[in-house]
This record gives sequence, C-alpha cells and structure tokens, in this order.
Amino acid sequence: MSSTRASAAEQPAGPTAAGAAGAAAPAAVAAAEESVSPRRAVRRRQLAQWGFIAPAVMFMALFFGYPLVRNIVMSFQDYSPSTFFTGEAPFNGTDNWSNVFNDGLFGKALWQTILFTVGSLVGQFCIGLGLAVFFSRRFPLNGILRSLILLPWLVPMVVSGIVWRRIFDQDTGVLNSFLGTLGFSGDTPWLTSTGMALISVILVNIWIGIPFNMVILYGGLQEVPKELHEAASLDGASAWRTFRSVTLPTLRPVITVVLVLGFMSTVKILDLVLALTDGGPADSTQTLGTLTYQNSFVRMDFGAGAVVGNILILISALFALFYLRANRNEGK
Repeated sequence: MSSTRASAAEQPAGPTAAGAAGAAAPAAVAAAEESVSPRRAVRRRQLAQWGFIAPAVMFMALFFGYPLVRNIVMSFQDYSPSTFFTGEAPFNGTDNWSNVFNDGLFGKALWQTILFTVGSLVGQFCIGLGLAVFFSRRFPLNGILRSLILLPWLVPMVVSGIVWRRIFDQDTGVLNSFLGTLGFSGDTPWLTSTGMALISVILVNIWIGIPFNMVILYGGLQEVPKELHEAASLDGASAWRTFRSVTLPTLRPVITVVLVLGFMSTVKILDLVLALTDGGPADSTQTLGTLTYQNSFVRMDFGAGAVVGNILILISALFALFYLRANRNEGK
C-alpha cells in the first residue's frame, strides 16, 4: 500500500513540473527578445539617421571636398596648360607659394582687399541699418518703397557693373554731367584714376549690398520686444539712448550673421571688379579674387592661382571659426 501511495503522489508531480518547464521556456524567449529588441531598435535608428545624412555627405564630399583637396594639391604642382593634354603636373614643392609671396602685387592686392572689404561692410551695414530703422515705422507707401530698394540686390552683379561703368564714365557719364549742373567739377576720373578707382568700386558694392543688410536687419527689428522700448521711455531714456542700450544689444545675433555673410561675399568678389575696372588702372583695384583670376586664366599659372585661392579659403575659414566661437560664447 505504501508503494501505491508513493506512485500516486508522484503522478501529479509529473504534469505540474512539465507545465512549469513549458511556461518557463516562453518566458525565457520573451526575455531574450526584450533584451535584443532595444539593440535592434537603436541600430535601425542609427541606420535611418545615416540614410538621411548620407546624400548630404556625398554631395559635400563631391562638390566641396574634392575641389578643395584638388586645389590644395595643385598649389604644390607645376600645373600648366600642357597638363590638360599630357596629364603630367610634377610637384615643385613650395615654389608656387614662394613666388606668390615674393610678388609685390600680392601684398598690394591683399591690402586693397582689406580696404575694399572693410569699406564695403561699414557702408552697407550703416546705411542698411538706418533704412531698416526708418522702414520699421508705419507710413504710406512703406511696402512699395521697400520693394524698390531691393532692386539693386536682384540685378546680376555683372549687369550692375556695366551700368555703373557707363555712369562713372569721365566724358559721357551721367554722374559727371549731373555734378556739372550743380556747379561741381564735371570731369572726375572715377574709374581711370588710381586714387579714385578703388573708392568708386567700393561705392558700387555698397549700393549692391544695402538691400541685403536692410532686409535682414529689418526682420531682426521686428523681433525686438516693444515692452523694452516702453520701459526705456518710462525711465526717461532718449531715442538714441534707447537705440544704443536696448535695440543694438538685442540685434547682436542678427548683426553677427549680417557681417559674416557680408564678409564671405565681399572678400572673394570678382565679377564686379572685372566689369568696372578689370583690376586697373595700374592694379589699383586688384584684389585677391581678381589676382586669382589673373594668375590662372591670364598668365596661365594655375599653381599660383591655386595658392591665392587657398589663401582666400583660409581667410574665410578663420572668419567662420571666429563667428562660431562668438556664437558659442553668447549661447553660454
């Protein structure tokens, strides 16, 4: 009888253990799947991110990275017109760099580039800011006048250069004729004098860049809280003190963007100078941009042209780093 009881006691234990084992197996599989699924989700998310980024990376590498690397390599090569037929461009070390730095025209072009860039940025920004403040007030025909001021920005730069070349003409130009009717000298050599040519080119570039500065600064002025101006007026601050202590500090991020973009477009300018003076007279309007063109496509010294181009890229990169650092410090 004892053996019967033992066997009877053992019989229900079998199915219970089997059921427990069967229930434990799916639980283990589920736990394993739960531990694996987050990893798979992370991997899929990363692949999706790279899938969106890959076209932009390929575009940058193809259209920006390769030309940049090729230009750097060319600056250390004896790259001549025959290279296009033979494919041979032997390395000449730093000969191209030393030739450019030893050329007196490089120093002159660098100094004139600085004058041209600083003069253009100051004129464009000051006049653009004044117009932005003027148009921030409501008055009749506000929108129409703002639209008309945008016209210089919409006209191609080469067309603007050709038109202004006719205006500045010493004998038949409209400007000298107009000054003559006012009693001033009517034979000013705007583009043929070494002392006036660079000033004339700067004035034309200021005229072209005013609309861009006005539009960006006008948009920034619309974001200045009116409560700040009201608080300043209640404190008895004058209009100039309010503008200097309230408006300008609030516009600082917008001003930084305007100056950086203006610098990038001005320091490398080429087509306007070519249309107005072609770098003359006597290289008085020669800039780094025109010097790159002269070396590469007039003298056919592509290595020297690549050197000046690399210097322009380096200057722009340093200015961009300064801009990024300034923005990062402001964010902190």
